[in-house]
Amino acid sequence: MNPVRFALAGFGAWGKFHAQSIAGNPDATLVAITAPSEASREEARKLYPEAQIFADSLEMIAKADFDIIDIATPSHTHREIALAAMQKGKHVLLEKPMAITLDDCKAIVAGARDHGVHLAVGHELRLSSQWGRIKDIIVAGTIGDPQYVLVELLRKPYRTGASGWRYDQNRVGSWVLEEPIHFFDLARWYLEGSGDPVELYAYGNSRDPQRPTLYDNFSAMFKYANGSYAVVSQTLAAFEHHQTVKVSGTKGALWAGWSGALDRTLEPTAFLKVFDGEIVEDLTLTKQSGEVFELREEIAQCIDMVRSGKKPIATGLDGLWSAGLCLVAEESIRQKKPLPVGELLQF
Repeated sequence: MNPVRFALAGFGAWGKFHAQSIAGNPDATLVAITAPSEASREEARKLYPEAQIFADSLEMIAKADFDIIDIATPSHTHREIALAAMQKGKHVLLEKPMAITLDDCKAIVAGARDHGVHLAVGHELRLSSQWGRIKDIIVAGTIGDPQYVLVELLRKPYRTGASGWRYDQNRVGSWVLEEPIHFFDLARWYLEGSGDPVELYAYGNSRDPQRPTLYDNFSAMFKYANGSYAVVSQTLAAFEHHQTVKVSGTKGALWAGWSGALDRTLEPTAFLKVFDGEIVEDLTLTKQSGEVFELREEIAQCIDMVRSGKKPIATGLDGLWSAGLCLVAEESIRQKKPLPVGELLQF
């Protein structure tokens, strides 16, 4: 088969990893890139001389010939770029959060449906040899029916992003929409057999009075009608990068952790322990766990999606749910009370 042709919107710190993952896959070719500055465009030209380089994503969509667009631009731009590509009949891989408002998320999901294209959302942790394996263990019934999930992160502060967008609430939308969105997605995925969440209560605070609603410390709890519940928690006021997942079920439990001095270190440490009700087992992870490695799996999945029409592991509706839970959490902090979630996220 001919390689799947990718256009890449965004060539910042994470966009460059997308470019590497596309260029490193023999079944893909990177045909076009949008880069935000002349310096980044020059870097893109040197690294990917066969790709067309653009300053504007809409111009790239209008002029380049591609099969799928990989959107890794700041979150507030996602709706416009995704819909423009969909209107041209192009498939979309959309970085999380898929948008920063529920209306924008729903518009993107509707765009994929109306134009008959595939939409994958960048919840790459589902493809992890570690976090994805937890789902396999749950599905296999090893710990029984899951009743409690904890996903927690302790890490250093965020980088500012190009032109400081990650510390500008009008552009980032929310820090809850940054990494906690992955954790909401994992917890909901692990508790998939419980149906849809029904209520959420959240807390947050900031150590900088100049940005009181960009939360350095954030925690949320959401529950299901059957009594199962999940806790998502994060601090950005710490050091390095340490993620923990714990799941308990009606038979057993599991505990997993990932640690690195940097969030994209090539030498992280990771573990996964499983208790089936009788024996505790340390499982061997055959592949490295980490977002750079999972991104490669995500690109491979998108190639399969374009070629065969196979459903992505994280769909537009999954992206709507994860972004929606984050936005409900923000509102819960503002109102200082638990809020219903199901009706807000109906599509």
